[in-house]
Amino acid sequence: FEELRGRLAGEVGRIQAAARVIAELDVLVGFAALAERQGYVRPVVDEGEGLVIEEGRHPVVEALQKSPFVPNTIELDCREQQLLIITGPNMAGKSTAMRQTALIVLLAQIGSFVPAAAAHIGIVDRIFARVGAADNLAQGRSTFMVEMMETASILAHATRRSLLVLDEIGRGTSTFDGVSIAWAVAEHIHDRLGARTVFATHYHELTELALTRSRVRNWSVAVKEWQDEVVFLRKLVPGATGRSYGIQVARLAGLPTTVVERARE
Repeated sequence: FEELRGRLAGEVGRIQAAARVIAELDVLVGFAALAERQGYVRPVVDEGEGLVIEEGRHPVVEALQKSPFVPNTIELDCREQQLLIITGPNMAGKSTAMRQTALIVLLAQIGSFVPAAAAHIGIVDRIFARVGAADNLAQGRSTFMVEMMETASILAHATRRSLLVLDEIGRGTSTFDGVSIAWAVAEHIHDRLGARTVFATHYHELTELALTRSRVRNWSVAVKEWQDEVVFLRKLVPGATGRSYGIQVARLAGLPTTVVERARE
């Protein structure tokens, strides 16, 4: 056994080199099989500052849901369309569109084909995301404190080359404070960082930033109202929306009819 171990030790370099090649081949074969199975396309990746994803899809949601996935196009750059403010109802698809943007960029930069009709990715140095809600009670940090700490970290470390995905900044405090924080964060990103950013919010006041900031654009997720029902179309369209349809979503979630009707009143 010791003789065999000694002979193997003498071949460590060759074994490790073979392992590296096999590991890389395994990853590439996995990428290729996934691309063929899911209809992914080869992205263009360059040193530019543009980011264009045509008819992009969320790789996980698309694979799990049974109904056809509704694709969306996202265009960002650092000169004309740097910060997208996305409004629309809960459950309409804002977060999906945002997260798929980050995932497609990540896939492109690790060498994979991507779930889209076409994609042109200007390299990002890092992806920063502030999504979801979590607390850290053991350290005395509320949900809002965790949100603010994550936002502070993003503003401290992001560069013009970064991609920012921000969902509902300022929601964990009073309405006036939350709007003020969200507004100031958006201005800081536009005026100081210059980073490509997708910013989803239910604070419809933020859509007014497009009137005073040259690189802010408003987009919303389309819905149809039909017989007091809300039909989610899952499609991003230019322009802002002034409604979140929260009461309709609450009814869909199963709130008692008396509560829903009182909320309408």
